[in-house]
Amino acid sequence: MNIRFCALFLLVLSIFSHGQAIRAQSVAPESSAPKPPAIVIGFVGGFVKHDDMVHSEVQLAAELRAAYPSDVNVEVFENYRREKAYRRILRLLDTDHDGTLTAEEKQQAQIIIYGHSWGASETLALARELEKQEIPVLLTVQIDSVSKFGRNDRLVPANVGETVNFYQHRGLIRTQVRIQAVDPRRTKVIGNILFDYKGQRIKCDGYPWWDRYLAKAHTQIECDHKVWSQVDSLIRSKLPSLENTAVLR
Repeated sequence: MNIRFCALFLLVLSIFSHGQAIRAQSVAPESSAPKPPAIVIGFVGGFVKHDDMVHSEVQLAAELRAAYPSDVNVEVFENYRREKAYRRILRLLDTDHDGTLTAEEKQQAQIIIYGHSWGASETLALARELEKQEIPVLLTVQIDSVSKFGRNDRLVPANVGETVNFYQHRGLIRTQVRIQAVDPRRTKVIGNILFDYKGQRIKCDGYPWWDRYLAKAHTQIECDHKVWSQVDSLIRSKLPSLENTAVLR
């Protein structure tokens, strides 16, 4: 009798344990891979170095890093280092470090790209590279975009969620005055926003004399606080909440 009772008890215990294991599997998370950080990529114009703090692109990146010490990766690149920026994004998205991006890793991407002059042109060139990999981009921001030879800085690829173009129309340097979406159903053009510096004096302390005199308006929009305050606000609107962090601007 005791032997039969023990056998029955062990059978019931086995069935109960098996059921518990099945239920535990059913509530387990679909993926244990960590979520990648939000990624902000900036491109400087001309032959500016990525760490030249005179330039607003670099200053903005420094302020964003200070405001978002975690969960956001902010980096600035020279406009001729687009491939380096592209490889950096792929590494950040590869959260399981296996050298291959899964569909889930791609769709978790939170990418923002901004730039001035040639750097603005590179924002769309980088977005197109990411589109080939089916990687979405939250926002692109172009400031007085100047197209490089063979580049298209007007048509925004369909993997971009929102895009905006700030420009001026004076001086010898011809900049992009109108961007448009390849697919308006997928990309919202926030606007093509004109800044006119006729009769205005925008101080651009620290900029080389040839920028301040030979490319005056093109330089003024780069160091205009009103422009960069808008860029800052647009970028922050796409980043994690700063409920417990002081906003620098």
